[in-house]
Amino acid sequence: MKNIQVIDGAENCVYDIFAATGEQFDLIFPEGTDIAFIDEVYGRSDEALLDAALADIWTRPVKKKEANGIHGTLFFELEQKKKYYPSRKDDEAVNPDGSRLR
Repeated sequence: MKNIQVIDGAENCVYDIFAATGEQFDLIFPEGTDIAFIDEVYGRSDEALLDAALADIWTRPVKKKEANGIHGTLFFELEQKKKYYPSRKDDEAVNPDGSRLR
């Protein structure tokens, strides 16, 4: 199982973590990426398949103190964050001017 942290645009978002199977993780995070935006995920996947995968993932919350790592971050309603993750890889995050964030 791989852990996905969900970051929502809602003011009261609590950044929950959920466990996904390898297949579900790859559906959300293709080709070695670990950052995803829900609109892009739906744009490249079959909606029914993705709906089923997410419904299953939501049944597996992981308490933060029990999480053994975070393998991916899934953003909802935060389009403005896309500019920081042009490669959709956390380790390659950049500032708006293109300089490395870390």
